[in-house]
Amino acid sequence: MAKKTPEATRPPRERAFLVGVEIYTDPGILSMDDSLTELALLADTAGLEVVGMVSQKIDRPNPKTFIGSGKVLEVKALAEETQAQVILFDNELSPTHQRELEEAFGDHVRVLDRTALILDIFAQHANTHEGFLQVELAQYEYRLPRLTRAWTHLARQTGGGGGRTGSSGGVGLRGPGETQLEVDRRDINRRISKLKADLEKVRQHRQQHRAQRRRSRIPIIALVGYTNAGKSTLLNRLARSDVYVADQLFATLDPTTRRVILPGGHTVLFSDTVGFIQKLPTNLIAAFRATLEEIADADLLLHVVDITHPNALQQWQAVQQTLEEIHASHIPAITVLNKLDRFPDPTLAREIAAGYPDALAVSALTGEGIREMITAVEEMLYEKFTPITVQLPFEEGRLLSLFHEMGHVEQQIHTRSGVILQGQLPGRLLAQFQSFLRPEKTIDGITDIPSGEEE
Repeated sequence: MAKKTPEATRPPRERAFLVGVEIYTDPGILSMDDSLTELALLADTAGLEVVGMVSQKIDRPNPKTFIGSGKVLEVKALAEETQAQVILFDNELSPTHQRELEEAFGDHVRVLDRTALILDIFAQHANTHEGFLQVELAQYEYRLPRLTRAWTHLARQTGGGGGRTGSSGGVGLRGPGETQLEVDRRDINRRISKLKADLEKVRQHRQQHRAQRRRSRIPIIALVGYTNAGKSTLLNRLARSDVYVADQLFATLDPTTRRVILPGGHTVLFSDTVGFIQKLPTNLIAAFRATLEEIADADLLLHVVDITHPNALQQWQAVQQTLEEIHASHIPAITVLNKLDRFPDPTLAREIAAGYPDALAVSALTGEGIREMITAVEEMLYEKFTPITVQLPFEEGRLLSLFHEMGHVEQQIHTRSGVILQGQLPGRLLAQFQSFLRPEKTIDGITDIPSGEEE
């Protein structure tokens, strides 16, 4: 008998039917068709088999079922026809919408939304203790308001003297008249608090490491971009490393940092980060705060874009929006238009690059354009000086010394609350002074104020 291959023993994938909804007042970055195509890729990454899709444009969501009642009947019929086991919505559903839709579609299918799908993919791809903590926190925060639906069969009153729980293997006493639902909600809230405390320890540990890196003055370059843009391949090219690379969404979840020596002899750290995506769940951004702070604390960003993607510009915009949400849009950035090797006309690719700010066209796979990119990185970090005016409190003596040592001080004013400096700094140091920027472009007219006097 022939030996079975792993594919032969693998259980069949669940069949998923996709539903896309475009709300006229909130159209989103991608068109509905393109967003559904992306949802299909996400479903495939999660291990689902897409068996069909349908879409609808509405003025506003239906209060009960999100989509219109007629569309509910259409989706139900199509799901039955395709034998779908999962009905997957491209929008985030409220707990009410999800409950009403499950009742409408029947017990034989599950209703999931885009957020639940992304959380499932993240759970599959987490490889470190921190990654597991972050995903678990996001999942619990997503599920908490949906407990009414999930535990309807347990939402019953217990006897006056309390009883034992039996929801998830745990045993404990319930108060008089307390429902199983309340017990489960309290248990989840307790778990959320524990996860947040554990992640805060991770965050503090990361801050200590970043402080050490600051003292060593090694610049940090964060690779950011839409998922599957080629960031891990680029890191492998730069550091000659073997970071996991796959042609799928969210192949890399946990951050990876590699040391690289630039042609001028300077040592820098390149950090690969989780890929962004449109409609990235808010609770996921919150749960991954410790990881995303690695981006916000970088000295330079390499914004990697898949130049071959038909929605490259929209993906670039989605990443820019997320950078603003995590307060990292102020960091100097170079746009890296990747996958030049797949572009039919390299000359046209470079013409397209001219439409992006500070953009270069490269191929992380073949190495084309990498030398020019490295040169631009070194110039941005060490040669390009940017005019800046900051007001430093007296306790920020380290930054004051750093400005004098590494920058060009053109004017310095002592005030009652600190020191105002006007001058120029190399790009690698700008992020450290972001919190102390003055809105004025000049400090002409401000006089030196001795200590103890009003400004």
